[in-house]
Amino acid sequence: MNTFDQEYHDLAKKVLKEGTYKDDRTNTGTYSLFGHQMRFDLSEGFPLLTTKRTSFKLIATELIWFMRGDTNIKYLLEYNNNIWNEWAFKRYVESVDYRGPDMTDFGNRALVDDEFNNMYQEEMKKYKEKILSDDAFAMKYGDLGNVYGKQWRNWVGPKGEVIDQLKNVVDSIKNNPTSRRHIVSAWNPAEIETMALPPCHTLFQFYVKDGKLSLQLYQRSADIFLGVPFNIASYSLLLIMVARETGLEVGDFVHTMGDAHIYQNHLNAIKTQLERESFAPPTVKINSDKSMFELEYEDIELIDYESHPSIKAPIAV
Repeated sequence: MNTFDQEYHDLAKKVLKEGTYKDDRTNTGTYSLFGHQMRFDLSEGFPLLTTKRTSFKLIATELIWFMRGDTNIKYLLEYNNNIWNEWAFKRYVESVDYRGPDMTDFGNRALVDDEFNNMYQEEMKKYKEKILSDDAFAMKYGDLGNVYGKQWRNWVGPKGEVIDQLKNVVDSIKNNPTSRRHIVSAWNPAEIETMALPPCHTLFQFYVKDGKLSLQLYQRSADIFLGVPFNIASYSLLLIMVARETGLEVGDFVHTMGDAHIYQNHLNAIKTQLERESFAPPTVKINSDKSMFELEYEDIELIDYESHPSIKAPIAV
């Protein structure tokens, strides 16, 4: 088992063994524990899990979307990235402009009612097509509120000033590498109610030592089966980009979690994954001299990724 997959498997096994059953906001139910930390040495490769196929394209395009300060799913849909659809769709079907069939609790109903699931899939298809073809509709119903990208690049200060946290932290690493203030926060209490989903990965901090850059993420809520594999790879890719931007080598990605949980309807899926052995980890290469703030998905290459097949599981909205 490679060390990256092993860290993840150890977390999942610990929650299955020690986790406490809890009700949750989505009415799905989770097995949960509080406080866990994983560490990934990026000199050993790129920590994209190999015991199930995890889409690098979805991870990279979402990260670029964050880095651009974008909060509208239109950019994501242009890359066939559907990971934020449900939250934007929920806002639309709860609006006065929606005229279709009742979509209340669509996430759970679609799992148990085939007839409803067919209606839901048709409504989602029409919604996505309209986002891509109608700019006015996309502006109104594709936006997720003041989520990650807004906070990273356009935090509004007490006097109305705009603070570009991500650019500021890159400049800080370049000019004052020993600082303990290399921090970006997505948790803005004043704007939580404006967000389709309050940030799960809430704060990250960089650390420079011996010419190497490390990054620690604090994640308040960690969906171990669906979300955490994406979070590991996303923030590792961010670390690679910032290290390149600041002329440093990559160090460790440290992943600290608050409520680490496995949804009750993911138990069979994660047990299937835990039965698998890993492959050697892949690597990532950036084929461009552009600044990290100008990179496109096409500039980033995933090399030698071998994995077991993907495992499907429902998302809790």
